[in-house]
Amino acid sequence: MRTLERAVARTGVLQVDSVNVLQRAHYMPLYSRMGAYDPDLLIRASARRPRRLVEYWAHVQALMPVELWPLMRHRMDHYRSERGKWGFVADPGLEPGILEAVRERGPVTARDLDAEFSGPRRKEHWGWNWSDARRVLDFLYLVGDVAIAGRNGSFEVLYDVPERVLPPAVLDLPTPSPQEAVTELVRRAARSHGVASAQCLADYYRLRLQPGAGAPSTRLAIEQLVESGELEPVTVQGWRRPAYLHRDARLPRKVPARTLLSPFDPLVWERARTEALFDFRYRIEIYVPAAKRVHGYYVLPFLLGDTIAARVDLKADRGARVLLVQGAYAEMHAPPHTAEELAAELRRLAAWLGLDDVVVAPRGDLSDALRAALGQ
Repeated sequence: MRTLERAVARTGVLQVDSVNVLQRAHYMPLYSRMGAYDPDLLIRASARRPRRLVEYWAHVQALMPVELWPLMRHRMDHYRSERGKWGFVADPGLEPGILEAVRERGPVTARDLDAEFSGPRRKEHWGWNWSDARRVLDFLYLVGDVAIAGRNGSFEVLYDVPERVLPPAVLDLPTPSPQEAVTELVRRAARSHGVASAQCLADYYRLRLQPGAGAPSTRLAIEQLVESGELEPVTVQGWRRPAYLHRDARLPRKVPARTLLSPFDPLVWERARTEALFDFRYRIEIYVPAAKRVHGYYVLPFLLGDTIAARVDLKADRGARVLLVQGAYAEMHAPPHTAEELAAELRRLAAWLGLDDVVVAPRGDLSDALRAALGQ
Protein backbone atom coordinates (compact mmCIF):
# COMPACT_ATOMS: atom_id res chain seq x y z
CA MET A 1 0.00 0.00 0.00
CA ARG A 2 2.89 2.38 0.70
CA THR A 3 4.23 1.70 -2.80
CA LEU A 4 0.80 2.41 -4.27
CA GLU A 5 0.58 5.67 -2.35
CA ARG A 6 4.02 6.71 -3.60
CA ALA A 7 3.01 5.91 -7.18
CA VAL A 8 -0.19 7.94 -6.90
CA ALA A 9 1.73 10.80 -5.31
CA ARG A 10 3.84 10.88 -8.47
CA THR A 11 0.99 10.55 -10.99
CA GLY A 12 -1.43 12.72 -9.00
CA VAL A 13 -4.54 11.13 -10.52
CA LEU A 14 -5.64 7.87 -12.16
CA GLN A 15 -8.10 8.31 -15.02
CA VAL A 16 -11.18 6.08 -14.77
CA ASP A 17 -12.65 4.59 -17.94
CA SER A 18 -15.18 1.82 -18.48
CA VAL A 19 -13.42 0.07 -21.41
CA ASN A 20 -12.43 -3.41 -20.26
CA VAL A 21 -11.00 -5.01 -23.39
CA LEU A 22 -7.70 -5.45 -21.54
CA GLN A 23 -7.93 -4.01 -18.00
CA ARG A 24 -9.78 -1.01 -16.56
CA ALA A 25 -7.83 2.18 -17.22
CA HIS A 26 -7.20 3.15 -13.58
CA TYR A 27 -5.41 -0.12 -12.80
CA MET A 28 -2.90 0.17 -15.64
CA PRO A 29 -0.77 3.20 -14.62
CA LEU A 30 0.00 1.47 -11.32
CA TYR A 31 1.00 -1.70 -13.17
CA SER A 32 3.28 0.38 -15.42
CA ARG A 33 5.03 1.84 -12.36
CA MET A 34 4.80 -0.98 -9.80
CA GLY A 35 4.81 -4.14 -11.88
CA ALA A 36 2.49 -7.05 -11.18
CA TYR A 37 0.78 -5.67 -8.06
CA ASP A 38 -2.39 -6.98 -6.42
CA PRO A 39 -5.35 -5.03 -7.92
CA ASP A 40 -7.20 -5.43 -4.62
CA LEU A 41 -4.82 -2.78 -3.24
CA LEU A 42 -6.50 -0.18 -5.43
CA ILE A 43 -9.96 -1.35 -4.37
CA ARG A 44 -8.91 -1.10 -0.72
CA ALA A 45 -7.48 2.38 -1.28
CA SER A 46 -10.58 3.72 -3.06
CA ALA A 47 -13.56 1.78 -1.69
CA ARG A 48 -12.73 0.81 1.89
CA ARG A 49 -11.94 2.77 5.02
CA PRO A 50 -9.68 4.51 5.57
CA ARG A 51 -10.03 5.75 2.00
CA ARG A 52 -6.88 7.08 0.45
CA LEU A 53 -8.38 7.79 -2.98
CA VAL A 54 -11.74 9.12 -4.15
CA GLU A 55 -13.28 9.64 -7.58
CA TYR A 56 -13.89 13.13 -8.87
CA TRP A 57 -13.61 15.16 -12.07
CA ALA A 58 -9.94 15.93 -11.39
CA HIS A 59 -8.57 15.41 -14.91
CA VAL A 60 -11.62 13.79 -16.37
CA GLN A 61 -13.33 11.14 -14.23
CA ALA A 62 -10.41 10.08 -12.06
CA LEU A 63 -9.27 8.68 -8.76
CA MET A 64 -7.37 11.28 -6.78
CA PRO A 65 -5.86 11.43 -3.27
CA VAL A 66 -8.57 12.36 -0.76
CA GLU A 67 -6.67 15.49 0.29
CA LEU A 68 -7.44 17.03 -3.11
CA TRP A 69 -11.17 17.26 -2.22
CA PRO A 70 -10.94 20.83 -0.81
CA LEU A 71 -8.99 21.90 -3.94
CA MET A 72 -11.95 20.79 -6.05
CA ARG A 73 -14.53 22.86 -4.18
CA HIS A 74 -14.11 25.83 -6.53
CA ARG A 75 -14.88 23.42 -9.39
CA MET A 76 -17.92 22.11 -7.50
CA ASP A 77 -19.14 25.69 -7.05
CA HIS A 78 -18.71 26.31 -10.78
CA TYR A 79 -20.73 23.21 -11.67
CA ARG A 80 -23.44 24.29 -9.22
CA SER A 81 -23.74 27.72 -10.87
CA GLU A 82 -23.71 26.15 -14.35
CA ARG A 83 -26.12 23.36 -13.35
CA GLY A 84 -23.61 20.66 -14.30
CA LYS A 85 -21.50 20.28 -17.43
CA TRP A 86 -22.03 19.62 -21.14
CA GLY A 87 -25.51 21.14 -20.90
CA PHE A 88 -27.21 17.98 -19.62
CA VAL A 89 -30.39 18.62 -17.63
CA ALA A 90 -31.04 17.24 -14.14
CA ASP A 91 -34.48 17.83 -12.62
CA PRO A 92 -33.92 20.15 -9.62
CA GLY A 93 -37.26 19.07 -8.18
CA LEU A 94 -35.89 15.56 -7.63
CA GLU A 95 -32.71 16.66 -5.86
CA PRO A 96 -34.02 16.86 -2.25
CA GLY A 97 -35.69 13.45 -2.41
CA ILE A 98 -32.76 11.71 -4.06
CA LEU A 99 -30.26 13.29 -1.69
CA GLU A 100 -32.34 12.15 1.28
CA ALA A 101 -32.58 8.63 -0.21
CA VAL A 102 -28.80 8.48 -0.53
CA ARG A 103 -28.43 9.70 3.03
CA GLU A 104 -30.82 7.03 4.31
CA ARG A 105 -29.83 4.07 2.10
CA GLY A 106 -26.35 4.76 0.77
CA PRO A 107 -24.23 3.56 -0.81
CA VAL A 108 -26.65 3.15 -3.72
CA THR A 109 -26.53 2.94 -7.51
CA ALA A 110 -28.76 4.96 -9.81
CA ARG A 111 -30.53 1.72 -10.66
CA ASP A 112 -31.47 1.32 -6.97
CA LEU A 113 -33.40 4.61 -7.17
CA ASP A 114 -34.84 4.39 -10.68
CA ALA A 115 -38.15 2.79 -9.74
CA GLU A 116 -38.91 5.56 -7.25
CA PHE A 117 -37.56 8.63 -9.02
CA SER A 118 -37.20 7.97 -12.77
CA GLY A 119 -39.66 8.14 -15.60
CA PRO A 120 -39.19 6.32 -18.91
CA ARG A 121 -35.54 6.30 -20.04
CA ARG A 122 -34.77 8.77 -22.82
CA LYS A 123 -33.70 7.27 -26.15
CA GLU A 124 -32.77 10.31 -28.22
CA HIS A 125 -29.08 10.45 -27.26
CA TRP A 126 -27.11 7.21 -27.58
CA GLY A 127 -24.69 6.82 -24.68
CA TRP A 128 -26.26 9.69 -22.71
CA ASN A 129 -29.79 8.41 -22.26
CA TRP A 130 -29.44 8.34 -18.50
CA SER A 131 -32.40 7.87 -16.21
CA ASP A 132 -33.72 10.84 -14.22
CA ALA A 133 -32.17 9.45 -11.03
CA ARG A 134 -28.78 9.01 -12.71
CA ARG A 135 -28.83 12.58 -14.02
CA VAL A 136 -29.59 14.01 -10.60
CA LEU A 137 -27.02 11.79 -8.89
CA ASP A 138 -24.38 12.86 -11.39
CA PHE A 139 -25.20 16.51 -10.75
CA LEU A 140 -25.06 16.00 -6.97
CA TYR A 141 -21.68 14.31 -7.45
CA LEU A 142 -20.33 17.17 -9.56
CA VAL A 143 -21.31 19.75 -6.95
CA GLY A 144 -20.01 17.68 -4.01
CA ASP A 145 -23.33 16.92 -2.31
CA VAL A 146 -22.69 13.20 -2.81
CA ALA A 147 -19.44 11.31 -3.33
CA ILE A 148 -18.51 8.03 -4.98
CA ALA A 149 -18.06 5.25 -2.44
CA GLY A 150 -16.86 2.73 -5.03
CA ARG A 151 -18.23 0.65 -7.87
CA ASN A 152 -20.06 -2.67 -7.96
CA GLY A 153 -19.18 -5.74 -10.03
CA SER A 154 -20.94 -4.25 -13.06
CA PHE A 155 -18.82 -1.08 -12.74
CA GLU A 156 -21.87 0.93 -11.69
CA VAL A 157 -21.13 3.90 -9.45
CA LEU A 158 -22.06 3.59 -5.77
CA TYR A 159 -23.12 6.99 -4.41
CA ASP A 160 -23.07 8.02 -0.76
CA VAL A 161 -22.91 11.21 1.26
CA PRO A 162 -19.40 12.69 1.60
CA GLU A 163 -19.26 12.24 5.39
CA ARG A 164 -19.45 8.44 4.92
CA VAL A 165 -16.90 8.40 2.10
CA LEU A 166 -14.19 10.89 3.01
CA PRO A 167 -12.17 10.99 6.23
CA PRO A 168 -13.43 13.65 8.67
CA ALA A 169 -10.01 15.31 8.71
CA VAL A 170 -10.32 15.95 4.95
CA LEU A 171 -13.87 17.30 5.15
CA ASP A 172 -12.79 19.64 7.96
CA LEU A 173 -9.96 21.18 5.94
CA PRO A 174 -10.50 24.86 5.09
CA THR A 175 -11.61 25.71 1.58
CA PRO A 176 -8.86 27.56 -0.32
CA SER A 177 -9.70 30.46 -2.58
CA PRO A 178 -10.12 29.50 -6.25
CA GLN A 179 -6.71 30.99 -7.07
CA GLU A 180 -5.05 29.20 -4.14
CA ALA A 181 -6.59 25.94 -5.35
CA VAL A 182 -5.40 26.46 -8.92
CA THR A 183 -1.89 27.35 -7.76
CA GLU A 184 -1.69 24.16 -5.68
CA LEU A 185 -2.97 22.06 -8.60
CA VAL A 186 -0.38 23.63 -10.91
CA ARG A 187 2.28 22.90 -8.28
CA ARG A 188 1.23 19.25 -8.22
CA ALA A 189 1.10 19.06 -12.00
CA ALA A 190 4.63 20.46 -12.15
CA ARG A 191 5.87 17.82 -9.70
CA SER A 192 4.28 15.07 -11.78
CA HIS A 193 5.73 16.39 -15.04
CA GLY A 194 9.21 17.41 -13.95
CA VAL A 195 9.45 19.71 -16.96
CA ALA A 196 6.36 21.07 -18.72
CA SER A 197 4.92 23.84 -20.82
CA ALA A 198 2.12 26.05 -19.53
CA GLN A 199 -0.33 24.03 -21.63
CA CYS A 200 0.92 20.79 -20.04
CA LEU A 201 0.48 22.24 -16.56
CA ALA A 202 -3.04 23.45 -17.32
CA ASP A 203 -4.17 20.21 -18.96
CA TYR A 204 -3.10 17.92 -16.12
CA TYR A 205 -5.99 18.98 -13.87
CA ARG A 206 -8.03 20.45 -16.75
CA LEU A 207 -7.49 24.06 -15.73
CA ARG A 208 -8.11 27.00 -18.00
CA LEU A 209 -4.99 28.54 -19.43
CA GLN A 210 -6.85 31.68 -20.53
CA PRO A 211 -9.81 32.10 -18.13
CA GLY A 212 -12.37 34.84 -18.20
CA ALA A 213 -12.14 37.98 -16.11
CA GLY A 214 -12.09 37.27 -12.38
CA ALA A 215 -11.53 33.51 -12.81
CA PRO A 216 -8.52 31.76 -11.28
CA SER A 217 -5.57 31.80 -13.64
CA THR A 218 -3.08 29.07 -14.52
CA ARG A 219 -0.67 31.69 -15.84
CA LEU A 220 -0.84 33.61 -12.55
CA ALA A 221 -0.17 30.35 -10.70
CA ILE A 222 2.90 29.74 -12.85
CA GLU A 223 4.13 33.28 -12.19
CA GLN A 224 3.69 32.75 -8.44
CA LEU A 225 5.61 29.47 -8.51
CA VAL A 226 8.40 31.01 -10.58
CA GLU A 227 8.63 33.89 -8.13
CA SER A 228 8.82 31.49 -5.16
CA GLY A 229 11.55 29.47 -6.88
CA GLU A 230 9.52 26.28 -7.22
CA LEU A 231 9.52 26.56 -11.01
CA GLU A 232 12.42 27.62 -13.21
CA PRO A 233 11.79 28.90 -16.76
CA VAL A 234 13.81 26.77 -19.19
CA THR A 235 14.07 25.99 -22.88
CA VAL A 236 13.78 22.43 -24.14
CA GLN A 237 15.52 21.37 -27.33
CA GLY A 238 12.97 20.90 -30.08
CA TRP A 239 10.16 22.70 -28.22
CA ARG A 240 8.79 25.93 -29.58
CA ARG A 241 6.88 26.86 -26.44
CA PRO A 242 8.49 28.00 -23.17
CA ALA A 243 8.87 25.38 -20.46
CA TYR A 244 9.17 25.21 -16.68
CA LEU A 245 11.35 22.88 -14.60
CA HIS A 246 10.26 21.90 -11.11
CA ARG A 247 13.01 22.44 -8.57
CA ASP A 248 12.79 18.85 -7.31
CA ALA A 249 13.10 17.28 -10.77
CA ARG A 250 16.24 15.23 -11.31
CA LEU A 251 17.80 14.07 -14.57
CA PRO A 252 18.74 10.40 -14.07
CA ARG A 253 21.89 8.95 -15.57
CA LYS A 254 19.88 6.05 -16.92
CA VAL A 255 16.19 5.22 -17.41
CA PRO A 256 15.76 1.44 -16.99
CA ALA A 257 12.06 1.43 -17.89
CA ARG A 258 10.30 -1.39 -19.71
CA THR A 259 6.53 -1.32 -19.59
CA LEU A 260 3.30 -0.95 -21.51
CA LEU A 261 1.30 2.25 -21.09
CA SER A 262 -2.46 2.51 -21.00
CA PRO A 263 -4.00 4.87 -23.59
CA PHE A 264 -5.07 6.86 -20.51
CA ASP A 265 -1.68 6.94 -18.78
CA PRO A 266 -0.61 10.43 -17.61
CA LEU A 267 2.63 10.04 -19.58
CA VAL A 268 0.67 10.20 -22.86
CA TRP A 269 -2.39 12.30 -21.92
CA GLU A 270 -1.29 15.51 -23.58
CA ARG A 271 -0.72 14.44 -27.18
CA ALA A 272 1.39 17.45 -28.19
CA ARG A 273 3.71 16.78 -25.24
CA THR A 274 3.96 13.08 -26.11
CA GLU A 275 4.89 13.92 -29.69
CA ALA A 276 7.42 16.59 -28.64
CA LEU A 277 9.13 14.39 -26.04
CA PHE A 278 9.05 11.01 -27.74
CA ASP A 279 8.48 11.80 -31.44
CA PHE A 280 5.43 9.57 -31.04
CA ARG A 281 2.12 10.56 -32.62
CA TYR A 282 -0.66 8.85 -30.72
CA ARG A 283 -4.41 8.71 -31.19
CA ILE A 284 -7.01 6.48 -29.54
CA GLU A 285 -9.01 4.68 -32.24
CA ILE A 286 -11.77 3.14 -30.12
CA TYR A 287 -14.42 5.26 -31.81
CA VAL A 288 -12.95 4.97 -35.30
CA PRO A 289 -14.76 2.47 -37.61
CA ALA A 290 -12.76 -0.76 -37.79
CA ALA A 291 -11.97 -0.38 -41.48
CA LYS A 292 -10.43 3.06 -40.88
CA ARG A 293 -8.23 2.19 -37.90
CA VAL A 294 -4.52 2.55 -38.49
CA HIS A 295 -3.16 0.53 -35.55
CA GLY A 296 -6.18 -1.05 -33.86
CA TYR A 297 -8.91 -0.74 -31.26
CA TYR A 298 -7.01 -0.61 -27.94
CA VAL A 299 -3.40 0.27 -28.64
CA LEU A 300 -0.80 0.57 -25.88
CA PRO A 301 2.54 2.38 -26.30
CA PHE A 302 5.60 0.35 -25.28
CA LEU A 303 8.10 2.33 -23.22
CA LEU A 304 11.66 1.02 -23.40
CA GLY A 305 14.27 3.06 -21.57
CA ASP A 306 13.46 6.68 -22.36
CA THR A 307 11.97 5.78 -25.76
CA ILE A 308 8.49 4.78 -26.85
CA ALA A 309 9.75 2.01 -29.10
CA ALA A 310 6.56 0.31 -30.30
CA ARG A 311 2.80 0.06 -29.98
CA VAL A 312 0.57 -3.02 -29.69
CA ASP A 313 -3.16 -3.59 -30.08
CA LEU A 314 -4.09 -5.84 -27.15
CA LYS A 315 -7.12 -7.79 -26.00
CA ALA A 316 -7.53 -10.09 -23.02
CA ASP A 317 -9.45 -13.18 -24.14
CA ARG A 318 -10.47 -14.25 -20.65
CA GLY A 319 -12.46 -17.27 -21.85
CA ALA A 320 -9.47 -18.76 -23.64
CA ARG A 321 -7.05 -17.33 -21.01
CA VAL A 322 -4.96 -15.75 -23.75
CA LEU A 323 -3.49 -12.28 -24.28
CA LEU A 324 -4.15 -11.47 -27.93
CA VAL A 325 -1.70 -9.18 -29.74
CA GLN A 326 -3.89 -8.10 -32.63
CA GLY A 327 -1.21 -5.84 -34.10
CA ALA A 328 2.41 -4.96 -33.29
CA TYR A 329 4.22 -1.96 -34.74
CA ALA A 330 7.78 -0.72 -34.29
CA GLU A 331 8.58 2.99 -34.18
CA MET A 332 11.24 4.47 -36.47
CA HIS A 333 13.66 4.83 -33.56
CA ALA A 334 13.04 1.38 -32.02
CA PRO A 335 16.28 -0.29 -30.85
CA PRO A 336 17.23 -3.70 -32.32
CA HIS A 337 16.22 -5.63 -29.19
CA THR A 338 12.66 -4.18 -29.08
CA ALA A 339 10.91 -7.45 -30.01
CA GLU A 340 12.68 -9.44 -27.28
CA GLU A 341 11.98 -6.80 -24.62
CA LEU A 342 8.35 -6.48 -25.72
CA ALA A 343 7.92 -10.26 -25.59
CA ALA A 344 9.14 -10.32 -22.00
CA GLU A 345 6.78 -7.47 -21.09
CA LEU A 346 3.80 -9.18 -22.73
CA ARG A 347 4.48 -12.34 -20.74
CA ARG A 348 4.60 -10.28 -17.54
CA LEU A 349 1.33 -8.51 -18.40
CA ALA A 350 -0.40 -11.78 -19.28
CA ALA A 351 0.63 -13.31 -15.95
CA TRP A 352 -0.65 -10.25 -14.06
CA LEU A 353 -4.00 -10.55 -15.84
CA GLY A 354 -4.23 -14.27 -15.00
CA LEU A 355 -3.77 -15.35 -18.63
CA ASP A 356 -1.78 -18.42 -19.67
CA ASP A 357 -0.39 -17.48 -23.06
CA VAL A 358 0.37 -14.70 -25.54
CA VAL A 359 -0.80 -15.09 -29.14
CA VAL A 360 0.39 -12.69 -31.85
CA ALA A 361 -1.64 -12.07 -35.01
CA PRO A 362 0.24 -11.45 -38.29
CA ARG A 363 -0.52 -7.74 -38.39
CA GLY A 364 2.06 -4.96 -38.15
CA ASP A 365 5.74 -4.71 -39.04
CA LEU A 366 6.85 -6.02 -35.63
CA SER A 367 4.60 -9.09 -35.53
CA ASP A 368 7.03 -11.59 -37.14
CA ALA A 369 9.92 -10.62 -34.87
CA LEU A 370 7.61 -10.64 -31.85
CA ARG A 371 6.32 -14.14 -32.65
CA ALA A 372 9.91 -15.35 -33.01
CA ALA A 373 10.84 -13.80 -29.66
CA LEU A 374 7.90 -15.60 -28.07
CA GLY A 375 8.89 -18.89 -29.72
CA GLN A 376 5.79 -19.07 -31.90
